[in-house]
Amino acid sequence: MSPQYWNDRVRAQLAQVVEEGRWRAPRAFDARGPQGTLEGTDVVSFASNDYLGLSDHPTVRAAAHAAIDRWGTGAGASRLVTGSRPIHAELEEELARWKGSEAAVCFPTGFAANLGVLSVLGGPGVHVFSDELNHASIIDGCRMSLATVTVYRHRDLDHLEALLQANDANRKPSLVVTDSVFSMDGDVAPLEELVTICTRHGALLVIDEAHAVLGPHLESSAFPGINPSTVVRVGTLSKTLGSLGGFVAASRDIVDLLINRARSYIFSTALPPADAAAALAAVHVLCSGEGEALVDRLASMVQRMSAAKVAPPGHPSPIVPVILGSEQTAIEASAALLAHGIWVPAIRPPTVPVGTSRLRVTLSASHRDEDVAGLIDVLQSLPVPESVGAGAR
Repeated sequence: MSPQYWNDRVRAQLAQVVEEGRWRAPRAFDARGPQGTLEGTDVVSFASNDYLGLSDHPTVRAAAHAAIDRWGTGAGASRLVTGSRPIHAELEEELARWKGSEAAVCFPTGFAANLGVLSVLGGPGVHVFSDELNHASIIDGCRMSLATVTVYRHRDLDHLEALLQANDANRKPSLVVTDSVFSMDGDVAPLEELVTICTRHGALLVIDEAHAVLGPHLESSAFPGINPSTVVRVGTLSKTLGSLGGFVAASRDIVDLLINRARSYIFSTALPPADAAAALAAVHVLCSGEGEALVDRLASMVQRMSAAKVAPPGHPSPIVPVILGSEQTAIEASAALLAHGIWVPAIRPPTVPVGTSRLRVTLSASHRDEDVAGLIDVLQSLPVPESVGAGAR
């Protein structure tokens, strides 16, 4: 190979991205909360995953400041070397209590948590069954696991049951993995039925609860027959809790196995103490009366979107997709919103399938009533292609 080979190869791939109309670049958003400045223009963002606005909560910010004053800005090493601080253990104990599990362990990101869980609990000889609309971190974790992987149709319990029955004959251990709230469509997994099916087939159930700020919640009171040793719950600290990081809540044995086998845990520098402290404070807020009020406010905003027929009736999450079909239509719709001071980036392939480009609207309890009213007004004025249909909103 000539010295020019890699330069030419990279440039050719960049040119392909441009030719496909899919060039993207980060845009600096100078903001604290949903209101801020985007390249000199005042805007309100409806694209953040900070669902309860806890990233700007005074108690959460104060906890992060105090942690920096005590431990500095970084952990300096992985958790199994010198990276563990007392705040990490405190956070894990509180996360386990919050999720009703025996134990919990934190990872640097939610992505790393899924990689760790699936690479450790999957593996050669295991058959993994994954919902077709699962997050990219689950897809990559399945690939890294070296397990046999079968994708089942989205939320199709009959399809999953048939696949598990066929696998029973092969006597392979089975693992079912699903998002609880799907990140691009905002719909939810049928958790009660999944628990029943997995129990019937002896399958381990892994649930990514990253976006489950409004539920569904896998609580023992709602699922009295659940075996805690056969359910693994993955979450993030960066969405509902407004910080950074990921975690796994499960049985003590599974958590101990992850600590000793998960490469994304063993070989990553620990979560910065300030992020751990912020997440711990956020859990305390969430589990208080104030947290309940924030969740109720967020739920009322979703109901408002449904009442305006921007979201379907009874929509279960703060993720509201406005599916517009073509990439160009989605880009133009995003530009139309921005002209009104509302920032909702267009979501296009490969993030979503071809022909389903969309606006992915996300709501936060920190949005003002007038922000939501303005959003609804502009969305209602957008033309929806007949091939997509108004019901796609």
